[in-house]
Amino acid sequence: MAGASGRMGHMLIEAVSASSDCQLGGALDMAGSPALGSDPLAPLGRRSALRITDDLRAGLAGCDVLIDFTRPEGTLAHLAVCRELGVRAVIGTTGFSDAQKAQIAEHARHIAIVMAPNMSLGVNVVLKLLDMAARALNEGYDIEVIEAHHRHKVDAPSGTALAMGEVLARATGRSLDDCAVWGRHGVTGERDPSSIGFSVIRGGDIVGDHTVLFAGTGERIEITHKSASRVTYAQGSLRAARFVARRPAGLYGMDDVLGI
Repeated sequence: MAGASGRMGHMLIEAVSASSDCQLGGALDMAGSPALGSDPLAPLGRRSALRITDDLRAGLAGCDVLIDFTRPEGTLAHLAVCRELGVRAVIGTTGFSDAQKAQIAEHARHIAIVMAPNMSLGVNVVLKLLDMAARALNEGYDIEVIEAHHRHKVDAPSGTALAMGEVLARATGRSLDDCAVWGRHGVTGERDPSSIGFSVIRGGDIVGDHTVLFAGTGERIEITHKSASRVTYAQGSLRAARFVARRPAGLYGMDDVLGI
């Protein structure tokens, strides 16, 4: 588990500990973390022989799958060692640049990787619904993506909102780079009907809310997903880990995991 002392790391470790078919084999954190040397199961009131470490090779030794919800630079460093050791990976990190995504694709030529901007099973079903809705509402409807997260989130829009935008653009024959409107201020002029707008909210402890609005004449259709707990991400990650542990090298998504 990467980022073992973080909020998501704690949730993932708890999910693994409660699982009947998964076992925590190692816990990683960044250099300088006060958690280094501590037992990753201590927050659960349990004891183990494991210790949180910043030594990637030691932390990954003997493991089948790395689950990584950290930062792009950290994830790429972890993947390089996973490739060296033959460890598969589940990546929930967001905020990758195109160049960094290309590096991940190169690693996936050698190891199996599941990568998704959101590991929630519900979100991935919503992505399929958005594809269907966008194709049916391709004309006469303005599309807006609204997302909200907690005050600690460092990237915007969220990886999930971007994934939604990619689905919407692809379904309507557009490139998101060409049609996305990332913010509005001042006299913006009339809305371009070919655009996909994004609105970002950051505050409090919001786990993650995403809404896609199809605004037509006389009606509005909203497709919304709201996360009340990170448990959904953890359970989805375990499902992805079970999937990727049995797969050959390649880059997979949650649609592959779910078979949709």
